Amino acid sequence: MSENIGLYLHIPFCRSKCPYCDFFSMRASQEEYDNYVEILKDKIKYWSEKTDKTVDSIYFGGGTPSVLKAEQIADLLNTIKNSFNCSPKMEISMEANPKSALEFDFMTAHQAGINRVSLGVQSANQNELRTLGRIHSLEDVDSAVNRIKSSGIDNISLDLMLGIPSQTVDSLKNSIDYCVSLDVKHISTYILKIEENTIFYKKRDKYNFPDEDLTADLYLFTVDYLAKNGFGQYEISNFSKVGYECKHNLKYWNMEDYLGIGPAAHSFMDGERFYYERSIDKFKNNEIVKDGHGGSPSEYIMLQMRLTKGLNLKKYKEVFGALPDKDFFEKIKKYSDLGYIIYDKDIICFTEKGFLVSNNILADLI
Repeated sequence: MSENIGLYLHIPFCRSKCPYCDFFSMRASQEEYDNYVEILKDKIKYWSEKTDKTVDSIYFGGGTPSVLKAEQIADLLNTIKNSFNCSPKMEISMEANPKSALEFDFMTAHQAGINRVSLGVQSANQNELRTLGRIHSLEDVDSAVNRIKSSGIDNISLDLMLGIPSQTVDSLKNSIDYCVSLDVKHISTYILKIEENTIFYKKRDKYNFPDEDLTADLYLFTVDYLAKNGFGQYEISNFSKVGYECKHNLKYWNMEDYLGIGPAAHSFMDGERFYYERSIDKFKNNEIVKDGHGGSPSEYIMLQMRLTKGLNLKKYKEVFGALPDKDFFEKIKKYSDLGYIIYDKDIICFTEKGFLVSNNILADLI
């Protein structure tokens, strides 16, 4: 059982709602921001009394955490440090929108402990940004990155999106070149998924979404081109310079303990999974939904296979006492022969094209 834990704090506010977004987020007033911060502080104190684990990573996600004042982020961090046992070398990440980042005081946030910022760029092509409903320009991104670096924070991650309507390999190359030119440490690339209850879903017939073949080409190009530019892939959607992998997100894939505080935030602690519903009122009332036991062999396989390092069979045996059954290895051989999986001694991992169909393969394996 792990002695450490990662904290995720959900900030459910945005200046505007993007047409593809299904995350729990909304517009709100400054008064609502202030009230929510007080609710968060109350729940931080509540959970600190429920565990004696040491916090070794913190992640502010959303929504858009940068719509809060830097002093509020600092207040939340101080509450965490005064409530939990905290490692002296925590990775403390914060998501930001390039537009709201222009008004955010990163110097104050850095002094409070923020040492990693994830910036939602999504595309370097103005037509694609308009389609995505993004409110920022490339000039905003330039200014935001400069502001973040000037504050002393050099661990910056940029988000890009694949599968945008009318996106091509050339337009994607332009986006990657732009991100590389900003001299950052980490790039995340997410394949657009059309979720129900979004504008993209309701108007899906009006958009020219790339088909499966083009989306596959976009993904494979991304993996290859980022590698050529010094960004190694360590997870399906994540690439970094050496030593700059996101420590907090690796907790999810390594099945380590994490605590999510906020509406729609999920947790995994001591083998149990639970979450808060998508409601600030239910969060305020601390209504927790139990989501069953976690940490099964099949879950472990599924999470580890998201990483490029794959499943280590020696470690699996240490954790569960025995290797998977014969049927599992027969399927592994089948997918290895098809070029989707590499099986080398004690390591099983997906190939680049295997990642594209990983959900289907994992469903068969487990």
